[in-house]
This record gives sequence, C-alpha cells and structure tokens, in this order.
Amino acid sequence: MPARSVELRPLAGRTLASPGNDPWRVAATDDARKVMTDFRERSAISVREHSSIDAALEHMKHAGVRSAFVLDRDGQKVLGMITAYDIQGEKPLRHMQSVGGIGRGNSREDVLVRDIMEPIEQWRVTDIGEVEKASVAMILDAFRRSGRTHIAVVERRDEGGEHLRGLFSFAKITRLLTTE
Repeated sequence: MPARSVELRPLAGRTLASPGNDPWRVAATDDARKVMTDFRERSAISVREHSSIDAALEHMKHAGVRSAFVLDRDGQKVLGMITAYDIQGEKPLRHMQSVGGIGRGNSREDVLVRDIMEPIEQWRVTDIGEVEKASVAMILDAFRRSGRTHIAVVERRDEGGEHLRGLFSFAKITRLLTTE
C-alpha cells in the first residue's frame, strides 16, 4: 500500500548547488539518447514561416537554442528548419540578391523565415528505433557522412505517418563529448 504522505525534512546543509551547473559529459560509447533532445521531455522551439528572420533569431536566443522548426501559418505542420547560422550567415544576402538585388526596395527586414529555411524535403532523418540501438559515436559518424548540423529523429504513428520525436545537434554533441 502506498504511503499516505511524503516525508519532509530539514535541509542537510546550509547551501545547495545551483541546478544545471553540474558538468555534463558523454563518451563516444554512451547511448545516443543521452545527447538527443527528446520532444517528449522538452518542447520543440518553433517559428512561423512568415516571421522575419530577425524575429526568429531573437526567439531562438530567448529560448537558448540555435535552431527552430518552421511551422505553417496555422502552426499545424512542420515545413522546415532554420538555424541561427542560416540567419547570421550568407543566406539572407543570397536571397535578397536572387529577388532583385540589394537596395532596390529589398532589405534584410523583408527576408522571411520561409525564404531561407531548409524545407523538410531536403532533410535526412533517422528513426527512433535506430537511435535506441545507436551510440554517440554512431550519431557523430552520421553527422560526418551527411555534412549536416542537425538530424531530426522521427517516430512512426500507429495511425500512419510520422511525427518529430527528437533532434540531434552536432555542436551540442561535440561540446559534451569527453576526450578520453
């Protein structure tokens, strides 16, 4: 029979370590799930396709992430992904040049997320079943072979189709990887 209440006690010491300050490291042989952002445990960050790229970048900074999923106007379907690197790199300039050049009534403020995102048609994904059998080293190998910065993890639904289950970030993994 379960206990009727939870026991409360005084704190053992006079101080507590701040949450999130423990060093978090992984080894290449660790389970790949240790470095996956699992959307069952953490919300995915998203922006709308018609948002300005600067608003999207601010949203990502506020959320403490470097990438976001791009949703349709209704917020129901994932259309692509955008990264801080996309926004801060050459993509906005290339887009402005492709639609008539810079300074001809065409400025950075006019560039929308949908103009420079990576559409889902270009993604390369992995299934959660593959991730459950993989090590961190295997995920790093997939990054190296693909040249990608992020790998989406999908899960098949019982009723058909797939949904986003998680995300791997190359930068996050290399930051966490111990050098043993």
